[in-house]
Amino acid sequence: MWRRRTGGARGGDTRDLAGGTADTGAGKDGAGEPALTIDALGRKCPIPIIMLAERINEVAMRDVIAVLADDPAACTDIPAWCRLKSHEHVASHELPQGGWSIHVRRNY
Repeated sequence: MWRRRTGGARGGDTRDLAGGTADTGAGKDGAGEPALTIDALGRKCPIPIIMLAERINEVAMRDVIAVLADDPAACTDIPAWCRLKSHEHVASHELPQGGWSIHVRRNY
């Protein structure tokens, strides 16, 4: 059910999640490598959504942002926020240390 994408980090507060090589092409889900990773691990909702809302304009249109979160509410709240704000929930990947990497594509 959950898929995990491993990849390198680029700029900002990004980090390598699993030490593997990055899938930089637009794969089956069209996600590619996230342009920005927001580390919200250890924070309870709605903080991951607030962090995403504050930083989504830092990436170019149609770029993907990965939100790292371990609060179970984030798995439903972030996709719901995407529907509300007309952004795209691309995928959610389970992290090896626990939690999820929730990928969001900026649409405007």
